[in-house]
Amino acid sequence: MAEEATGGLQIHPMDQFIVKPLFGGDAIHWYTPTNVTLWMAISVLCVVLLLVIGTRGRAIVPSRIQSVAELAYGFVYKMVEDVAGKDGLRYFPYIMTLFIFIVFANFLGLIPTAFTTTSHIAVTATMALGVFFFVTVLGFVKHGASFLRLFWIDQAPLVLRPILAIIEIISYFVRPVSHSIRLAGNMMAGHAVIKVFAGFAGVLGVGAVFPLAAITAVYALETLVAFIQAYVFAILTCVYLRDALHPHH
Repeated sequence: MAEEATGGLQIHPMDQFIVKPLFGGDAIHWYTPTNVTLWMAISVLCVVLLLVIGTRGRAIVPSRIQSVAELAYGFVYKMVEDVAGKDGLRYFPYIMTLFIFIVFANFLGLIPTAFTTTSHIAVTATMALGVFFFVTVLGFVKHGASFLRLFWIDQAPLVLRPILAIIEIISYFVRPVSHSIRLAGNMMAGHAVIKVFAGFAGVLGVGAVFPLAAITAVYALETLVAFIQAYVFAILTCVYLRDALHPHH
């Protein structure tokens, strides 16, 4: 929102991230349907349409939707195999679901008046914590106490190993923080910049050549970022999965 006020130009780029009830009112409880709920549901619906409805025919000559689904499947499958190894393919459906959900959530957020669910730390932190607990439990189930060898670097000089172990432990527990903030921060920053330039364009009217050019450039960049951030989230999940499956340095 941009407006001429007594204090001058006012632009509120963060207003687009406010969580609002769908059916009016101000109070938000754990059961209240909000704009976040709506756009997350739309993202899930898109995932189902692509991966379930779009591929149910399994035609030899695929339709466009089936082709997109197969490309996405092959892309993520290869990523999991390359990073986590053959053992990691058992957990491919989980990573595939995360990747496709984030892709749709990011791209749907680029639609004007839509809500970018992945710009909220509550959403990204939930996914990041899910990955963190999943790989941690998997590591202990697979290796027992030997999983703790992930933090003990055998190649380092003996005197440095305790210090490096402390650093490794801290780094391990920081993973869900960086995993979630990276996605939310990138999505929020790009949308906020677009809103700022849109505010200038609204004030300048027909003379808003530079703001409109800037919006176009940032929007194109955000389209690329929307995919890259989904890819980064998925590939980091693969890295963490590899550490759980093969904890020895």
